[in-house]
Amino acid sequence: MKMKLTDIVTNLDLEIKAGHDLLDREVTGGFVSDILSSVLTHAESGNIWVTYQRHLNIVPIAGAKEISGIIVVSGRQLDKETLEKADEEQIPILGTSMDAFQVVGKLYRMGIRGSDENV
Repeated sequence: MKMKLTDIVTNLDLEIKAGHDLLDREVTGGFVSDILSSVLTHAESGNIWVTYQRHLNIVPIAGAKEISGIIVVSGRQLDKETLEKADEEQIPILGTSMDAFQVVGKLYRMGIRGSDENV
């Protein structure tokens, strides 16, 4: 199932940290990992990425994989440099106090599936 980032933001009550004007992006699937090499290897273009990571390196990883957006979980705060880079690179970053398990469950109920389930 495909949907827009704005639908996910609304349904999960996410905080928009970066990329406020990019919420019309289409989400074609989901990926969850805190291991950046795993994201580089397995995430697909159009995925929404759920992670606990909050450092600057998430931005170029998301850009390289053409990730639709990043959801940073567990109330993790991002520094100003990361948010500025995300805006510069046009990578939406969303935040929530929910943990990754809760977020992924809600995304699944909304119809977002992992890469291997979108066949």
